[in-house]
Amino acid sequence: MRKKATLITGAAGEVGQALVERVVEQNNTHVISMDIKPLPPELDAKVQHIVGDILDHSLFDRIVSRYDITHIYHLAALLSTSAEYSPMLAHNVNVGGTMRLLQLAAEQSEWKREPVIFIFPSSVAAFGMDSLENKAANPRPEEWEWNKPITMYGCNKLYGETLGIYYSNHYQQLAENEPTMLDFRCVRYPGLISAFTVPSGGTSDYGPEMLHAAAQGKAYASFVRKDAAISFMAMPDAVGSVIQLANAPRENLTRQIYNITAFSLTAEEFAAHVKEHFPDAEITYNPDISRQRIIDSWPIDMNDDAARRDWGWDPEYDAEKAFSEYLVPNIRKRYEK
Repeated sequence: MRKKATLITGAAGEVGQALVERVVEQNNTHVISMDIKPLPPELDAKVQHIVGDILDHSLFDRIVSRYDITHIYHLAALLSTSAEYSPMLAHNVNVGGTMRLLQLAAEQSEWKREPVIFIFPSSVAAFGMDSLENKAANPRPEEWEWNKPITMYGCNKLYGETLGIYYSNHYQQLAENEPTMLDFRCVRYPGLISAFTVPSGGTSDYGPEMLHAAAQGKAYASFVRKDAAISFMAMPDAVGSVIQLANAPRENLTRQIYNITAFSLTAEEFAAHVKEHFPDAEITYNPDISRQRIIDSWPIDMNDDAARRDWGWDPEYDAEKAFSEYLVPNIRKRYEK
């Protein structure tokens, strides 16, 4: 008999590592993690980690021959800035990889007549505000509004959402009342901030970069204007949200795609929080045209009323608590060492 298991792709990334840790703590099923990179040794000892490519079909065939996959958290992706430099690779990984996993989940659901829960973290990049005037006039768009992304990553994520709905609601549904099998659930993340991983060039990383530079006593020039505004979320809330959504009763969910957010800040407001804790921080502004254009296309905030209503979404960290209790203490420790 195959052992029940949870599969986490993109496990070596900053969200992935935190998610692996949390799922292992809270879940009594076997955890299979996967990435093109190894996990840190302390995590690797807790799971069965597979170093492999999301596009390797034979790898997934081997997994399903041995395990009954009950949950899939699909985090593997080529992120926004990298995707702009390699759009074809981004499409192959972000769309091809997602479609391969959705196909696997649909087949497994049909085979055992029990739905695989497929959790797909999407992104604020799926939005595309066409002007600063419209961005100001529509500060909290709902899930279906302004879905006009201007980046390859945003296009990939929006298409991934659509593929999930197709495989969940329409794939091989020959009879009108035939029950759907694959249980696709999606959250749209805002900019994510981690206290434990170094920023790696993401489009929203100007905020975390300010903090890390200040903690090291280094000057920092923001690559966006001081009035640039988007929403953010602390990493513990990002991880908690997908687990909370996975555990929500299906009958409570009124949709399959949910905005989630925690707090919205301009770059100048972010800098003010940094300077509150690091008064000597030297922060200036030297906007990069291409990255600024992407930030300008993302909404100031997102309407997450549906998530709060349907499955009790309520972030633990607002801006003040995120800085004072999570970000600053842990980043200080990092550089004091």
